[in-house]
Amino acid sequence: MVERCGESLDAVFHALADPTRRSMLRRLAEGEFTIGELAAPFRMSFAGASKHVKALERAGLIRRTVQGRTHVCRLSSGTLAKAFEWMRFYERFWAERLDALERELRGVEHQPKRRRKP
Repeated sequence: MVERCGESLDAVFHALADPTRRSMLRRLAEGEFTIGELAAPFRMSFAGASKHVKALERAGLIRRTVQGRTHVCRLSSGTLAKAFEWMRFYERFWAERLDALERELRGVEHQPKRRRKP
């Protein structure tokens, strides 16, 4: 179970590592698009776009349906939500550390300055 979750997260972060795939995901947040429509802003071939779509699909970030010869893609938010939950742990971790640093720095600000002896 743990290994499976790790593999799933690996696929998600691998898919998100590419700026083209991130742009495709952002576009899919607006609605459904064909692979050709997803490829258009990047001036890439259908085959090139299809490789990006397959990476997103393997990661569970999108769903693809075939209607005749047309492949329609839509966002699948469940997997992205799991990745976000994983990252929230680190958000809390760093927030706690930064809050402690801020308290420490504020404490130093309010301490009287000591004069050094010549």
